[in-house]
Amino acid sequence: VQLQASGGGLVQSGGSLRLSCVASGFTLNGYATGWFRQAPGKEREVVSCISSHDGSTYYKDSVKGRFTISKDVAKNTLYLQMNSLKPEDTAVYYCAAEILALQCKNYRPDEYGQWGQGTLVTVSS
Repeated sequence: VQLQASGGGLVQSGGSLRLSCVASGFTLNGYATGWFRQAPGKEREVVSCISSHDGSTYYKDSVKGRFTISKDVAKNTLYLQMNSLKPEDTAVYYCAAEILALQCKNYRPDEYGQWGQGTLVTVSS
């Protein structure tokens, strides 16, 4: 059982990146899935997530309108399209999955059991 995140890098403010998270050993279908980030000296926070039971999405207020989460069931892959990036988006981004009964926005990061290794996103001003 593994999640493999990729797609991070260095980008200028206003630029775009697309993060990918490939699942192996299990199917993302039926799992709540999400993207989280952790900046130096800060706690890990949810950026966006997709609920498993109704497919509803949640976005942190500061990324609404700029980030889009999606899931390709056939490829067993979770994506995060990030546009109009800002320096404050700089962080290590992690993908995660868990079987959750309620909408994903109701759960803390530590309630997710499956985690990818993280990919660094650096936005320069």
